[in-house]
Amino acid sequence: MSAGIHPSALVSRGAELGADVSVGAFAIVGDGCVIADGCTVAPHAVLERNVHLAKNVRVGVGSVLGGDPQDLKFRGEETTVEVGEGSVIREYATINRGTSQSLKTTVGRGCFIMSYVHLAHDCHIGDGVIISNGSQLAGHVTIEEKAIISGLVGFHQFTQIGRYSFVGGMSRVAKDVPPYVKAVGNPIKLYGLNTVGLERNGFPEDVVRELKRAYRLFFKSELNLAQARARAETELTAIPEVQEFLKFFERSERGAVI
Repeated sequence: MSAGIHPSALVSRGAELGADVSVGAFAIVGDGCVIADGCTVAPHAVLERNVHLAKNVRVGVGSVLGGDPQDLKFRGEETTVEVGEGSVIREYATINRGTSQSLKTTVGRGCFIMSYVHLAHDCHIGDGVIISNGSQLAGHVTIEEKAIISGLVGFHQFTQIGRYSFVGGMSRVAKDVPPYVKAVGNPIKLYGLNTVGLERNGFPEDVVRELKRAYRLFFKSELNLAQARARAETELTAIPEVQEFLKFFERSERGAVI
């Protein structure tokens, strides 16, 4: 157990703490929590139970991780919250444990979860995702790698947000957002490819060009989805990014934003 535990903090005997862990004043670390090396749990933060923090995670003041899922079907199953290496959870965020549906709520590596964000049960956040202040995720929401969510965004249950997409502030997300695009509004609409995000993440020009062609086929043409898919399969270069774009429509359960 690390020496960096404030005398007023409460750490369960059923918790495991690695080296160089800091637990601030009046923080609580409950049963089944596993905190890896180099983590910081700020004052008044609460890890209720079964919270697994990978190395160098920072949990902000007053945040509550590992609370029971807010789901009437929950029957006390052993479920977890898992946060990947190097992620930052800022002050007063709440992350609930999973239910029997997936048994866990997960945050990937290198994520930045800002103040007052809520991640409900069975949410799954990919690596490098940024979620800005006050955004609220209902249960079973998936946000894939490197997506950026602006402030005060509300997400319906079971929605999916594709990789490298951008969702503008105060949007209401009731359908799935495809990868690589910009979306904003209430109701939410698409506003082109997320070219700034793609450039910042080093996507080559030829890849961006093919994604623009795919976007025009699916969202700026008179074609229906089946026709656009057929055209895309014959007219676009079969690079992984374009294939992922096509597969998103196949696995979308709530239908894609247009």
